[in-house]
Amino acid sequence: MESPKKLLRLGDKLLDLRRPRLMGILNLTPDSFYDGGRYYQEEVILSAVARMWAEGADVIDVGGYSTRPGAAEVPLEEELHRVLPVIRLIKHHFPEIALAIDTFRSEVARQAVAAGAVFVNDVSGGQADPEMFATVAALQVPYVLMHMRGTPQTMAQATHYQDFMSEICRYFGKRVYQLQELGVKDIVLDVGFGFAKNLKQNYYLLRHLHVFEELGLPLLVGVSRKSMIYKVLESSPGEALNGTTALHMLALQKGAAWLRVHDVKAAAEAIQLWTLYANTQQTDVNN
Repeated sequence: MESPKKLLRLGDKLLDLRRPRLMGILNLTPDSFYDGGRYYQEEVILSAVARMWAEGADVIDVGGYSTRPGAAEVPLEEELHRVLPVIRLIKHHFPEIALAIDTFRSEVARQAVAAGAVFVNDVSGGQADPEMFATVAALQVPYVLMHMRGTPQTMAQATHYQDFMSEICRYFGKRVYQLQELGVKDIVLDVGFGFAKNLKQNYYLLRHLHVFEELGLPLLVGVSRKSMIYKVLESSPGEALNGTTALHMLALQKGAAWLRVHDVKAAAEAIQLWTLYANTQQTDVNN
């Protein structure tokens, strides 16, 4: 098994992935499943970003297009209008904060990086925009390559697989090769919990997450407050923090290098406790 890459370049800094890292979520959408419509006023946005950074986020992921199942289409100009002013606002007030752009459009990625983002998070894995891979290569920024099928509007009907794990591995293998041939150096894999996967498939994927370490790339896990938690618990996204933390611990146990989260403090505490658990040896307790 190839050891996953342990360093990732963010702008002019190198991030050590030998300890798990956090990506805080900032959704600038009216219809995201948990926090849609929260972040419109500048002071609210800046307060949220400052809080996530203080609580331990390594990157803030800025998105202007909801990808929940059945989400409405968002025109390119509207997505740009949502994200670019906020990226500039954050970089003006907090130049030290690393920002990612959550988009499947190459033009949004290009303009967001020009505005100050240093990371591209693409839920479509390059499928929605044939220019995305070449754009990321030209920008020379890290890229989150996610597995999904269909679109946010159709993915709930795309959950039939002939060989579930093998198909996802082949998907990643093909696209990682394409990216590396183009010269993309920093690739993070996201198996796409909830994207063209039903409840049992999500939990099977979590149980076998370690399989993807064979690709030699860091793994990002995004389960925060998702339906795979609250539907099982018969609750709601707003009541799903405890379940989220439970799954974060399982993901860390299975090799997750990144957690993408709404609740940075809780995730940071989970990482702190898991790190102590993972690093405690018998020699530590003999005295």
